[in-house]
Amino acid sequence: MDNKKIAEIFSEIAKILELKGENPYRVRAYQKASRILESLAEDVKILAEKNQLESIPGVGKDLAKKIEEIIKTGSLSQYERLKKEVPPGLLKMMEIPGLGPKTVKLIHEKLGIDSLEKLEEAVKKGRLRRLEGIREKTEENILRGIEMFKKGRERKPLYIALEVANKFLDELKKLKEVKKIEIAGSLRRRKETVKDIDILVVSSNPSKVMKKFVNLEWVKEVIACGDTKSSIISKEAELQVDLRVVDKDSFGSALLYFTGSKEFNIKFRQIAQRRGWKINEYGVFDEKDKKIAGKTEEEIFQLMKMQYIIPEMREDRGEIELALAGKLPKVISLKDIKGDFHIHSSYSDGSSSIKEIALKAKELGYEFVGISDHSQGLKVAKGLSVEKVEKKIEEIRRLNEELEGIKILCGSEVDILNDGSLDYPDSILKKFDVVIAAIHYGFKQSKSQLTKRIVSACKNKYVNIIAHPTGRLFGQREEYPLDWEEIFKAASDNNVALEINTYPDRLDLNDLNCIRAKKEGVKIALGSDAHFLDEMRFMDLGVSVARRAGLEKKDVVNAWSLEEIMRWLKK
Repeated sequence: MDNKKIAEIFSEIAKILELKGENPYRVRAYQKASRILESLAEDVKILAEKNQLESIPGVGKDLAKKIEEIIKTGSLSQYERLKKEVPPGLLKMMEIPGLGPKTVKLIHEKLGIDSLEKLEEAVKKGRLRRLEGIREKTEENILRGIEMFKKGRERKPLYIALEVANKFLDELKKLKEVKKIEIAGSLRRRKETVKDIDILVVSSNPSKVMKKFVNLEWVKEVIACGDTKSSIISKEAELQVDLRVVDKDSFGSALLYFTGSKEFNIKFRQIAQRRGWKINEYGVFDEKDKKIAGKTEEEIFQLMKMQYIIPEMREDRGEIELALAGKLPKVISLKDIKGDFHIHSSYSDGSSSIKEIALKAKELGYEFVGISDHSQGLKVAKGLSVEKVEKKIEEIRRLNEELEGIKILCGSEVDILNDGSLDYPDSILKKFDVVIAAIHYGFKQSKSQLTKRIVSACKNKYVNIIAHPTGRLFGQREEYPLDWEEIFKAASDNNVALEINTYPDRLDLNDLNCIRAKKEGVKIALGSDAHFLDEMRFMDLGVSVARRAGLEKKDVVNAWSLEEIMRWLKK
């Protein structure tokens, strides 16, 4: 029973309570605990053994007892009882983006619909329009939501695939027969969503490795089990995991081939062919079919007389030509990151104090940390009144005198209102060290309206960063339409950075928009959007996006010296 399983149970309880119309504060307590447990770095069982469950943010006595019951019995009596009170199909329906509990309940009570299949059929036949408050546009949105839900089942966010893959890797690495092991495929390229997982192994005893692999506790179903290749479906996330055993002298060529992308491999193969060579998963061969490289990727790139191309950039977007010319960018890595601009404290909807966040940032090796709580209008997120802003400024001033080795920036994630103005007047904005402007509602406005809101925010002299610019959430909300030419120009003209929000379900901006931003001279800022301490570790995911876009230190504000950052913030 791991953290994710307990998180799933709490999430399901929250959905059932929502359907039943229970107290919203109770619902939110389960939702918050679920989110925290899902991202918690420490094993909840260890915390239980130490009687430290109540040290988890959002977990009081009541939830701690429930966690203990789940650990001991594998389930929760309250959950089992609640499950009998609602058809299971309704919980699936609630996962459809834009379909809230009230609408699900209405559809079920009036039309008897209790599954996704029945819902999709009813929408296509226009049956939902008979219900009060549901129009043709609502049906279109529900159909779009069902399509998003289906896509979400096919492809999983990067962080989920990484967690699944690492569980398999950690166990297989324990075998003395495993001489080398690496992740390949789109996961190695750190694509934002992943369909399946590829793992390559060099082993002195392939059959033993395969037997261990297919019998691991995380295996839900064995698709195939052979001497050199096996495939399974994982229990968590139901991802297909393929394990291949390759020869040690072919490990580099196999890793190159199975990492891809398909487009990259085609271009790479064409270059080899022009030189009279053949390249495949077994190696590089000359005209006489003699193997001339293949042991390592580096050996192959050297033979091709090109710079080594990091896996994240292998998408045939011009990186091969740059490597041949010796002009690849020196992309950033996690160690280059000096701090995090976007963290929420207990002043708004975060779970940790400013001091706790600062100490965690110092532990991560950061030089600065931005405490960017929500602004006054976002009541659901406990947005700060002007009085609370003043109190927060004073606390940060005091902590900066008290703590050494970390600079705390007093920031705010300020709502961009419908007319493009901001949720605080300039007289308040000028008091912050960093101002992050964001859209949190009105997602269904026109492309022109949404663009004007962001452009207007860029023109405010106190705004430094635009947060999660497209508003997307994997499997929950599509990105809204924007005129990127206008936004890039406004950001560049006004020295405003666009954020890569590193929260796992966002990763917004994506790599393609980061490439465009760099071309237009727009800087990028990374922000974890962490609401509790363990979410700060997801900075690595945002760095992966930056690496896929070929961003260098000069392109990413977080990689600058603290002195440069402070100069930039003052514009």
